[in-house]
Amino acid sequence: MENNLKTQIAKDLLSIRAVFFRPEEPFTWASGIKSPVYCDNRLTLTAPEVRNQVEQGLASLVREYYPQAEVLMGTSTAGIAHAAIVGHLLGLPMGYVRSGAKDHGRQNRIEGRLEPGQKTVVVEDLISTGGSVLEVVDALREAGAEVLGVVSIFTYGMQKGLERMAAAEVKNVSLTDFDTVAAVAAEEGYISAGDVARLLAFRDNPSDESWIGGTV
Repeated sequence: MENNLKTQIAKDLLSIRAVFFRPEEPFTWASGIKSPVYCDNRLTLTAPEVRNQVEQGLASLVREYYPQAEVLMGTSTAGIAHAAIVGHLLGLPMGYVRSGAKDHGRQNRIEGRLEPGQKTVVVEDLISTGGSVLEVVDALREAGAEVLGVVSIFTYGMQKGLERMAAAEVKNVSLTDFDTVAAVAAEEGYISAGDVARLLAFRDNPSDESWIGGTV
C-alpha cells in the first residue's frame, strides 16, 4: 500500500478527531491501561468526505491483497457499516459476526449467508491487541469459511496484537497505523514533536506508564 494513502487517511482521521491524541491527560481504557490516544472510527460514518476516502481505501485493499474474496464479514458492531459499504463498492455479499450467539430465533452468531469454503475477508475498524478480531476469525473458521485475512482502518501495531495475529496465521492490512498518525499529528500541530517518542513508547509497551511524565 502506498505511503501517501496512509498519510491521507491519517490526516482525515485527525481532522474529524476520530483519532485524538491527549498525551498530557491520558484516557483510561476498560482494561485500566492509560492511553494517550482515543480512537473512534465510527465518526467517519458521519463525515461523508472522509467516509468516502476510507471506504474507497478499504475496497482498494481488498482488491490488492485479497483478489479472491467472495464475501466480506464485518465485526460487530464497528465493522458492520464499513463491510456493507465496501461490499457495495465491490459488488460482494456481506454479513457480520456477532460478539455472541443470539439467545432467540435461529441463535445465529454469523448473520448473512456463508457457505462452507467461501473465501472471506473480515472488515474491522481498528486493531489493538487483536483479541476481538481473532474471535471473529475463529467463529468464521468454525463455520467452514476460508478466511483470507483482515482489512482495517487503523492499527496500533502493538507487539501483543502482532504476535497474536501471527500465531493465528491471520493477515491484516490497515489503511493507516499508529506511527503514521503520530507523525502526521506532530507535523500538523495536533501534538508537539517531542510527544512522538512518548506515543511510540506507549505503543511498544502499554503497561509501562513512564511515558506519561515525559521521561522517555
